[in-house]
Amino acid sequence: MGYTVALTGGIGSGKSTVADAFAQLGVKVIDADVIARQVVEPGTPALQAIVGHFGPQMIAPTAR
Repeated sequence: MGYTVALTGGIGSGKSTVADAFAQLGVKVIDADVIARQVVEPGTPALQAIVGHFGPQMIAPTAR
């Protein structure tokens, strides 16, 4: 049996540093920021839903 640890904190508080240290120790790390970016990649249903709800002004002109 293992443990589940949630790593939270404000901007610049060292979350990525601690997550990297965990990964180097062989701890499985799930990065919610990475997942959040993946689900709104161009062409994804999530991005289409956001644009459908809030309008195309939600997309930055420099977006991929």
